[in-house]
Amino acid sequence: MREEQIFPGFFKETVDFYRGLARHNDRAWFEAHREVFKEKVITPAQDFVLAMGERLRTLRPRVQADPRTNGSGSIFRIHRDIRFSKDKTPYQTHLGILFWEGPGKKMENPGYYFHLEPGRVMLAAGLYSFSGPVLKIFRESVVHPKHGPALARAVRKAQEAWGCQLGGRHYKKIPRGYENAKVRQEFLLHNGLYVYMESDVPAEVFTPGLIDYCLARWKDMTPVQTWTADLLTRL
Repeated sequence: MREEQIFPGFFKETVDFYRGLARHNDRAWFEAHREVFKEKVITPAQDFVLAMGERLRTLRPRVQADPRTNGSGSIFRIHRDIRFSKDKTPYQTHLGILFWEGPGKKMENPGYYFHLEPGRVMLAAGLYSFSGPVLKIFRESVVHPKHGPALARAVRKAQEAWGCQLGGRHYKKIPRGYENAKVRQEFLLHNGLYVYMESDVPAEVFTPGLIDYCLARWKDMTPVQTWTADLLTRL
């Protein structure tokens, strides 16, 4: 019998590390605290990825939980891409983890997202940004007599259960060709679609109970995850 992956919880030092990094976002500070980053951030994050992945597969069996830290795995890299940004600070001041579902690069697929920073936790599910071909299929699905109502029900379930907000709205006008849509027009303003909830950092973050905490919330977000995963099968 396979032994269950153990996650003991994050450390107080995990949050303290990001609090210090926010104040001293430079290479010298990071290098001086590199061992803290490895031991108090990366190690528990990898434990979380493996343990949470096992539980999430009870909801979505094909979810990928990859403990690599090189940018290809579930744990986002701490180094920011500053090539096209006015903000030249080199490091992310939060921990981001994605459990994604689908082929190709992780950000091209829907997933369950975990975000931790000093004073705040965010959980989300869905697809952050649509590529061109996916956007076309998304709009057709919004106005479809079967897929459209299913989307509305999925979003409503998450909002009713946890007060989730809907993310991904981008456009100010209904896209050309859909001006006469009579229902669900608000979804046509999106170039991504996900539900998310934010809160103060709960005590569970520092205990094994974080797994159950996340799973309970992601369970009610799963209809959105499922809808966006099904969307990709229509390409």
